[in-house]
Amino acid sequence: MADLHLHTHFSDGVHSPEDIVQMARDAGVATLAICDHDNLDGIAPARAAGAQVGIEVISGVELSSRWRGFHDLHILGYGFDPQHPELCRELKEFRAFRSRRNELIVERVNRRLTARKKAPLDFARVRELAGGTFGRPHIARALIEMGHARDTSEAFERYLIPCNVEKKFFPADQAIALIHRAGGVAVLAHPPFITPERNALEGLLDVLTGFGLDGLEAYNNGATRDDVDYLIGQARRRGLIVTGGSDHHGFEGDESRIGWCRGVLPIPYSCVTELRSALARRAENHQL
Repeated sequence: MADLHLHTHFSDGVHSPEDIVQMARDAGVATLAICDHDNLDGIAPARAAGAQVGIEVISGVELSSRWRGFHDLHILGYGFDPQHPELCRELKEFRAFRSRRNELIVERVNRRLTARKKAPLDFARVRELAGGTFGRPHIARALIEMGHARDTSEAFERYLIPCNVEKKFFPADQAIALIHRAGGVAVLAHPPFITPERNALEGLLDVLTGFGLDGLEAYNNGATRDDVDYLIGQARRRGLIVTGGSDHHGFEGDESRIGWCRGVLPIPYSCVTELRSALARRAENHQL
C-alpha cells in the first residue's frame, strides 16, 4: 500500500517522523510522503528512517491556500527539492507568521479562561507538547491536559474556534506555481472538506486545472466509497493524476488509519505510480 499524506510533530501531528515511518511499515505501507503543513523539517529524518527499514519516502508538503470564496484549500506538493531556496524562504516567512498567530490565540484563550476563573495556559508548555512547529491541535492538547476540555472537539468548540486568529494563506495559483518552480507536482487535498456541493467543486477544479494543478487526492479521509469513485472520474476528465493519503495526525480523536482511506479502503500503490509519471513529465518539460 501507499500513504501520501502523513503528518508529524513538525506541524500539527503528534508523532516524530521516525515513529511515522515505523508505523507505516507495520501497516504494510511501502511508499509514503510526509506532508506537514507549510513545513519541510520532517522530510530528512523520515528519509533516514525509511532507508533503515526499506520504506520509500517522497518529499511532500501541505500548503495552506485559498481562492476567492474558498477560504481553506490545501495544496499538496510532491517530489520537489526540499532545499529549493525560494520554497524554503517562503515557508520560513510563513512559519514566522504562524508562530505569532499561535501566541495571539493562546493570549485570547487565556483571557477567556481567566474570565471563567480558570488557570491560564503556559505558552512554554504548549511548545513542549508540540515538540516543533505547532498548531491549534497542540493548544487543544494543553487545554485537555489542564482539565479545561474533555477532548479535542470540546477544546475547539469552547476555546479555539471563538478565540481564533485568521491564518495566512497562499493564493492557490501562487501555491501551485511555487511547487512547480521547486520541481514538484501539485495535488488538491481532501476535496470533500472544501465544499459538499459537487457543482461548486467541479468549477473550482476547472479553475485550478487552468493554474496547472497536477492531481486530485481521491483517496482521502473525508471520502466515502462513492466519493472516491466520483473524484477519480473528475480527475480523469481533466487529465489529473489520482493520489491518496490517510491525513494521519495521531492526536486524540483522530480516527484515520495509516495506509487507508477513511479506514475502509486501502490506498492503492497505483497512486505512487501515477505520481512518478507526473514527476517524470514535469522533469522532461523542464528540460525542453
